[in-house]
Amino acid sequence: MEHSTSVLVMGGSGQAGAGAAALLRQWHPTLPLTIAGRDLARAQRVADELGTATAVTIDLERSDLGLPAGQVHSAVVAAVWDARLHGLRYAQRRGLPYLSISSGLMDIAPEVVAGAQRAGGAPILVASHYLAGLVVLAALDSAREFDRIDTIRIGAILDETDIGGPAGIADLERWSAVTSAGLVRRDGVFTWLESRDAQADVIGVDGTVLPGQSIPILDVPSLALATGAPNVRFDLAVGQSPSRRRGGPASMEVRIDLEGAGSTGAPLSTSRHLVHPEGQRPLTALGVALGVERLLGLRGDAVAPGIHTPEALLDPAYAVERMREVGATFVG
Repeated sequence: MEHSTSVLVMGGSGQAGAGAAALLRQWHPTLPLTIAGRDLARAQRVADELGTATAVTIDLERSDLGLPAGQVHSAVVAAVWDARLHGLRYAQRRGLPYLSISSGLMDIAPEVVAGAQRAGGAPILVASHYLAGLVVLAALDSAREFDRIDTIRIGAILDETDIGGPAGIADLERWSAVTSAGLVRRDGVFTWLESRDAQADVIGVDGTVLPGQSIPILDVPSLALATGAPNVRFDLAVGQSPSRRRGGPASMEVRIDLEGAGSTGAPLSTSRHLVHPEGQRPLTALGVALGVERLLGLRGDAVAPGIHTPEALLDPAYAVERMREVGATFVG
């Protein structure tokens, strides 16, 4: 791959972008990367640590992103909110794969419409799920034991000190300003819950119970439509993680409960926790890196133009293997 066809990582000096770039460098040592950010010095530090990488300044308010006209890239990664969709349009005009993680359920309509209007232009990976789609993939890996799934319940614990950098905090503030309602699938119907009904307890791996609530997140429709489960719910608790309560670092925990029937038709239920001792950052970065790897055809067949979600492109078993490699454990 030529140096001129590097992966453009918008927000590449932030937590998710820099972490994803580091994993891509580890997996594919010769893959050129362009770290794009508003602060050139910060982007340059990330690029220097990676090697085979360049740093550029980027202006998300400009349709050309403020980049030189002669630059050519192999993909565009929005590791920061692409508010004006200039990054997406930049990718579409050039037929480049595009990945985003910050649109959220509340913001994806313009992104989906832009993709639908130019459906044959480029592959677009909408990965604004929890951990950039890894929870969905972990749940689908567990779902292989089932012949039928009736209920999926996800309970995530996010440490209040692990929300992310300025971009991550801005994302949460933007989403919470739109609605406090939760989205669930109940008896096959996607249903909005008022804030009172959305409240729920989230149980940690050590039995700790934190108050949480159902949130509007892409994991709900992704899991519901991938499995056919008529009942799907995703609850999030933000507070002191069990690990930090014990005096350790901020950890990340996600409880995945599945109910249904096994191959014999007998009732079957499973419950396991996905845990990372270093919080959500390593896994969010992994979700981005897996998506980029797949979009570039570095693993698997070439991705066709159109709108895609993580579970449509990534093998759950492979994703779980990679999760373990970066320090995640599965308990239960």
